[in-house]
Amino acid sequence: MADIRVRGFGQIPPVIKNLVIINLLVWIAQLTFGEKFWGPLALHFHQHPDFRIWQLVSYMFLHDPGSILHLLFNMLTLWMFGSEIESLWGSKRFLIFYLICGLGAALTQLGALAVEWNMLMNSFNAQQIAEGEYIERGRAIVQSTAIGASGAVMGVMVAFGYTFPNRELFMIPIPFPIKAKYLLIGYVLLDLFGGINPRYGDNVAHFAHLGGAIIGFLLVFTMNRFNRRTFY
Repeated sequence: MADIRVRGFGQIPPVIKNLVIINLLVWIAQLTFGEKFWGPLALHFHQHPDFRIWQLVSYMFLHDPGSILHLLFNMLTLWMFGSEIESLWGSKRFLIFYLICGLGAALTQLGALAVEWNMLMNSFNAQQIAEGEYIERGRAIVQSTAIGASGAVMGVMVAFGYTFPNRELFMIPIPFPIKAKYLLIGYVLLDLFGGINPRYGDNVAHFAHLGGAIIGFLLVFTMNRFNRRTFY
């Protein structure tokens, strides 16, 4: 994907470079120490007994220990879309933006689960579903966890699309360039569809992606509307 310039590792902006290093080290620790290490750091449903407030941040530094592709895709996307944004904004503002998008993604995911939980309870109380289905679906909601930097990275992608809307990018397997604004709209629509129509075994926190995208857009829109140079 991209006509974004390839840089050596030493030329990567400092925040992105450190985020890549931290995420890689945490992934190695996940492989080394197992779920006892990363389980308490994953984002749990707020009614789960293992939910802790720090998970709203810690989850975004975890990735699927069973596949390095999850980590590679997120870090590659962060580098591709974030390098130019960090260079433009400065490291401090970029880091604050990234963390706020990740936090917004976590809260959106928890909010979506809470809505699903309440709808399930109402359906059960109205006797629209059987007790067995209620227990199975309720257990799936309560025991669900979210990990990954995708929500924060989605915010960075939106910032790039907002700042450089007509930048032409290549996305495999599409054989022609697509403007950044259309690519981002496509990603958002795919996540919206995936969140509304979840498939069994999908294992993608679509609403976390949407939350990161929405928060990223609001931050960039507000900054540009009021000509602010910082988020603090």
